Amino acid sequence: MWKEFKEFAIKGNAMDLAVGVIIGAAFTGIVNSLVKDILMPPIGLVTGGLDFSNQFIVLKDVAGKTFRTPAEAAAAGAITWNYGNFITLIINFIIVAFSIFLVVRAINRMRRAHTDAESVSKDCPACVMTIPIKARRCPHCTTELAAPS
Repeated sequence: MWKEFKEFAIKGNAMDLAVGVIIGAAFTGIVNSLVKDILMPPIGLVTGGLDFSNQFIVLKDVAGKTFRTPAEAAAAGAITWNYGNFITLIINFIIVAFSIFLVVRAINRMRRAHTDAESVSKDCPACVMTIPIKARRCPHCTTELAAPS
């Protein structure tokens, strides 16, 4: 069992997954900063100084107090519905999803360009072994092949 675990951990799959998780965590931090520090201030300016992260509704009040932030309300024991934070997280998700879409799109274009390159091998019609594209006879089954076009 230990040998199998070592093979699994050392294989590229486990390492690729670990690297992906680490890069994903770093990417999340970048996107959070992009939304909080770059995108939300202009949106707040357009909406008259509205800060989405501090938008909330008090569901259960504490002694008739008013609160400016969800943190103040939570500290006083009030129950709040923090819809502004939810809006911010939705914007984060949309940006992350769009960024990942762009990365996957670029990778697919590179793969497509690679597969569109001129082929250097073909399959023998008789034995289905891979042979050089210019071969006139299969080295595996000796089938004569049509001249390359």
